[in-house]
Amino acid sequence: MAIGSILFFGAVAVVALYGIMLYNGLVALKHGVAKAWANIDVLLKQRHDELPKLVEVCKQYKQFEQDTLQRVIEARSRVQTARETQNIGALGEAEGMLRRGIGQVFAIAEAYPELKANENFMQLQQRITSLENAIADRRELYNDAVNINNVRVEQFPDAVIARLFSFESKALLEFSTVEKADIDMKQLFS
Repeated sequence: MAIGSILFFGAVAVVALYGIMLYNGLVALKHGVAKAWANIDVLLKQRHDELPKLVEVCKQYKQFEQDTLQRVIEARSRVQTARETQNIGALGEAEGMLRRGIGQVFAIAEAYPELKANENFMQLQQRITSLENAIADRRELYNDAVNINNVRVEQFPDAVIARLFSFESKALLEFSTVEKADIDMKQLFS
């Protein structure tokens, strides 16, 4: 009887340790997704802070197209709202609008040599371009973290622990085909 009890308690201990390891792995994944989102959020905030400076420099040139600036301001606002509410779907759409708007600002600047030559504009253009590249990198890292989380939450035996402790699948940060398409530079100048 003593050996049977030892085997029983040993088996229970092994199962409990395995369950704890699964739980801790899922916790690490959940926090990995949150960290990846926070990294995107930091860059979106930086871009959010830089865009008004770019718009202000452009406003100083009377010939610059006001509706382009208005679209950038509106898209920036939508990104900010989606970022604050962590609405991944709305963020994807707003990001596409903002990306097109920024592309239009840079494209229209080509038509205005005095704007293009402005040192402040050039510095801001470089800063925003580097932020755009960093955001794209962070999106990839976020989607990788979400994918790993979602696979683990659905795989057996992790799924048992995930359901028991309410671990959930997360939404990927996706963009529509239109939002992923290159900006048509020819159309911007017509």
